[in-house]
Amino acid sequence: MKGDTIDAYSAGIVAHGQNPSAIKVMAEDGVDITTQQSKTLRSLLDAGVSFDIVYTVCGHADDNCPVFPGKTKIVHHGFDDPPKLAKNAKTEEEALSHYRRVRDEIRTWIETL
Repeated sequence: MKGDTIDAYSAGIVAHGQNPSAIKVMAEDGVDITTQQSKTLRSLLDAGVSFDIVYTVCGHADDNCPVFPGKTKIVHHGFDDPPKLAKNAKTEEEALSHYRRVRDEIRTWIETL
């Protein structure tokens, strides 16, 4: 989304590997993330990537976001953590419903950027 106006990167404080549930619900929406790898913010900074705006989307990242050099603007917009919510699900469908809801909420938010 917004690839014509936003050069987007995705990274976290800690790399967690691929999440099969996230892969499944993104595929339902026509997005193939099977070739993407979990990255840390540090790996992007070390590669020389600079940012105009950093959006944090979970409380852990917001609380632990590093200080960026220059004029990088940091904006927090929190979303629930699907793996945390799905941990106590009684069925796979119940677990996937958390991923779908957050996927859809993120899509709606990105459309406002």
